[in-house]
Amino acid sequence: MNNASNTAIAGTCGLLALSCAANPKTPEKKQEKPNIIFIMADDLGYRELGCYGQKKILTPNIDKMAAEGQKWSQFYSGSAVCAPARCTLLTGMHGGHAYVRDNKEVPSKQKLEIDGFPPIHIYGGQAPIPKDAIKLVKALKAKGYVTGCFGKWGLGAPDSTSDPMNSGFDRFYGYNCQRHAHHLYPEYLVDNDKNQPLKGNLNGKQTQYAPQLIADQLIEFLQQHGKEQFFIYYPTVLPHLPLRAPKKYVDMYKGKWPDPPAKIKTYGGSDAPKTTYAAMITFLDDQVGRIMAKLKDLGIDKNTIVFFTSDNGTTYIKKLVDYKFFNSVGKLKGLKGSLYEGGIREPLIVRWPTRVTPGTTTDLPAALYDIPATIAAIADMSDAIGKTDGVSLLPTILGKPEKQEKHKFLFWDFAGYGGQIAVRMGKWKGIIRTVKKNPNAKLQLYDLESDPGEKNNLAEKHPEVVKQIMDIIAKERTKPIEPKFRFGTYER
Repeated sequence: MNNASNTAIAGTCGLLALSCAANPKTPEKKQEKPNIIFIMADDLGYRELGCYGQKKILTPNIDKMAAEGQKWSQFYSGSAVCAPARCTLLTGMHGGHAYVRDNKEVPSKQKLEIDGFPPIHIYGGQAPIPKDAIKLVKALKAKGYVTGCFGKWGLGAPDSTSDPMNSGFDRFYGYNCQRHAHHLYPEYLVDNDKNQPLKGNLNGKQTQYAPQLIADQLIEFLQQHGKEQFFIYYPTVLPHLPLRAPKKYVDMYKGKWPDPPAKIKTYGGSDAPKTTYAAMITFLDDQVGRIMAKLKDLGIDKNTIVFFTSDNGTTYIKKLVDYKFFNSVGKLKGLKGSLYEGGIREPLIVRWPTRVTPGTTTDLPAALYDIPATIAAIADMSDAIGKTDGVSLLPTILGKPEKQEKHKFLFWDFAGYGGQIAVRMGKWKGIIRTVKKNPNAKLQLYDLESDPGEKNNLAEKHPEVVKQIMDIIAKERTKPIEPKFRFGTYER
């Protein structure tokens, strides 16, 4: 059989393949929709990857992913901290329409009893959202995808309407509560809907590194479901504080630079903060490498699209993360908790062999709330997720920018850190700060083309642009629905 015939009947086998080759009128088997993996780092800065200009931290696997795929230079989170960013990602709603606009925890007094050990405190989780708010994952499941989430959830306490198992996931392993994720050697992790004790971490021991356990479960899921269509959401907890990493990775950076200990109460301090921070990012990079290797191992690499991004910018706790030393956000202004560029502009890498042109870069402005529409288009189910504030980025991903629908504006409404609102409209960026104390605070205006570091406030020089942005804010900013909840129950 010649090479042309082999190409024409790719994906078939045995007698069916011979029959198709012999009868040219037999239709070819329809191309299967791709597998989808969405990786989201936690508190990773815009320039903390080699492919985005990092010089000190090693990220060879992610850099390779960028070289084999497409890099986005103006991609944004949907918010400046964990829970609201995740809400925009999974609902497709921008901050002005989002159910979650700040971190808010559900209190819990639950304990997990284990024979021979003191009771373990169980974290409550974050405020839930309506049961029909996360349409994407349920739509993928209805389309035939097997779905898995591995890492930090933060969008609904256990047993609420929006915990992972009630949001369309077949498999969940990790932390339901994001404050629980402040422990990288925790006493337990959540396995689907059960609390799984980690006996290697009880009584003060630290032998089971949760990011390793989570990545291992992801790889096992890949192994089990690699022959099916799958969607994997990997909201890793790294490099969010505390500073903890396996010795192997810490040793990679020992002695590379002066690194005095940071003995502060916040997140437990660190004996070697710069060394450990770099080690955590390189550990994360290795897990990305494991995923890529497993895809090739299973022979599904070419039919799997992989995204990599972060939920918000680098942490502002300089004694633990020296963002100036690492040049974490480059010349951008702001860090985590801020709607200035450094707090919300993030890396985005998209790799899809044979579909995405390797080594390309796009400067199209886009945000996390575009991801549901994009994934829905990839899976050919756009009608199933309903209306969102996002647009499908698939035309740009496939190298067809002429077909790309573009945003008239990007919008953020973040209730934390004093309350902040921001709008990007073309080259213009408007931001209002301290909204809680001063609802009439003035809008600052920046030209991101000439001033990406947001140094020169041009509001007085361009009142017409200020008015356009204020009109957008008045129209787009709705009042969030406050949930009524207590641990284990939920109503809206």
